[in-house]
Amino acid sequence: MSIATVSRVLRDRGEISPTTRARVRAAAAAIGYGGAGPGRSRAGTARLIDLVMGRYDGPYSEEVVVGAREAATRLGYDLVLTAERDDPADDWPARIAARGSGGVVLGLNVPTARQLAMLEAAAIPLVLFEPSSESRVPLPNVRTTDRAGGADAARHLLDRGARRFVVVDGAPSYRWGRARVEGFGAALAESAPDAVLRRVATGWTAGGARRVVQTVLPELPGDGPVGIFACSDEMAAGVYAAVADLGLRIPDDVRVVGFDDVRGARWLRPALTTVRQPIREMAAAAVELLVQPPAAEPTTIELPTIELPTRLMVRGSTG
Repeated sequence: MSIATVSRVLRDRGEISPTTRARVRAAAAAIGYGGAGPGRSRAGTARLIDLVMGRYDGPYSEEVVVGAREAATRLGYDLVLTAERDDPADDWPARIAARGSGGVVLGLNVPTARQLAMLEAAAIPLVLFEPSSESRVPLPNVRTTDRAGGADAARHLLDRGARRFVVVDGAPSYRWGRARVEGFGAALAESAPDAVLRRVATGWTAGGARRVVQTVLPELPGDGPVGIFACSDEMAAGVYAAVADLGLRIPDDVRVVGFDDVRGARWLRPALTTVRQPIREMAAAAVELLVQPPAAEPTTIELPTIELPTRLMVRGSTG
């Protein structure tokens, strides 16, 4: 490229396409060029940690931010919230390389090959937080015991007398959702193979869960209390609304278990029994992986998967 184009990119001036900016930044970082921004000798040296997520306006993401910020502050870094756009050409790695961040926590997603190459070229480390699928390239990641949590939900509902069950899964189908549903189904098959089980899928929203549960509940065969497992607390709130719409009561007629244990779970009436995942602790662990990598020679380091345990929080929705 021309000297003028490169100069404008490195000085953050002019109308340059995101692709061109990313290529110039990556090339500058790869050769250790010292002109990649004011007061910066090379990419990856600023005491910044970028948290990259698609949204920051929900109770789950709020917990992630709190955990990441506390860990970053404790380790002497500032936390930057970077928006990930639903666009294959999203230039968030270029923006991060431009400010020379010390590392990236990518939440609830996996990077594309292009995004990963851009971060690697800029020598900026990456840790995945609750990746939505398994990455094709092994990467350090932090997650929770989703399958075990789903199994705990099934055993608890069985203990509370349910023999008819509904699982409310999320769509799109993410890794963690599949694991929760599989764990629930496996535990049910082992302990009560003759139980009635219906699985429905909807968007990861309260409104979607409300609609599908309104339809499936009246169609369940048999008598007795129904156990409903929702793959998120937000969908569990929709289950509450559907049960009320049908003139039923929680926990007398329907016993509900959610997943996440976000702040609103305690505000539902009755309070929601849910599978707690340690969201703040997971976010903190992801930041710590960036700042304090395993102490070993590069050839012997195994990319870690940190899996923090879930815990069933029993409240009024299951009696």
